[in-house]
Amino acid sequence: MTLAAATLVTGLILIVLGVAFLTPSSAVRSWLQAFPRSRTMAYILFGAGAIWFLYRIAHLSAADFGDYRRPLFVFFALVAIAAFKFVPDFLAVRGACILVLLGGSHLLDPGYMVWEYGELTDLGRIYLYKVAVFVALALAIYLGASPFRVRDFLEWLYRKPGRARLVGGFIAGYGIAVAVVSTTY
Repeated sequence: MTLAAATLVTGLILIVLGVAFLTPSSAVRSWLQAFPRSRTMAYILFGAGAIWFLYRIAHLSAADFGDYRRPLFVFFALVAIAAFKFVPDFLAVRGACILVLLGGSHLLDPGYMVWEYGELTDLGRIYLYKVAVFVALALAIYLGASPFRVRDFLEWLYRKPGRARLVGGFIAGYGIAVAVVSTTY
């Protein structure tokens, strides 16, 4: 992935998330509020996260416990399957967190050790998307440990009508800025 593509993907994700909060539709609002405990989204997101994680384990190098690939793979596959039976609450949130954590490296890799943009304004362009990715990674770590906080946040967000629009506007605006920056590399 190129730096421009990573920046554009980050911007588009932010725009979609911001527009979801900006949309006054009651259907979107009810879907967002049902998301943390959605069984369907749990199967999709947690399943995709588990498959991606197991793929990464299956391709470990010797330096990264590659000699123990098979036992690690079996152990984590059993943990993923058991999660659906023993801890089904908030698996959609945990699945989204897994995907953010695994996808973060793919978004940050293109900007790693990029020094050809020497001016401070050029570096600011790169950091604009990196800040969004690092904030998402920090939130994924926090929400992966306390997924019920997403439910609490959504309840707080929709308690007053203007909050969702304000948060959605900020996220969408930041996403537009990041997307525009992707065209300037």
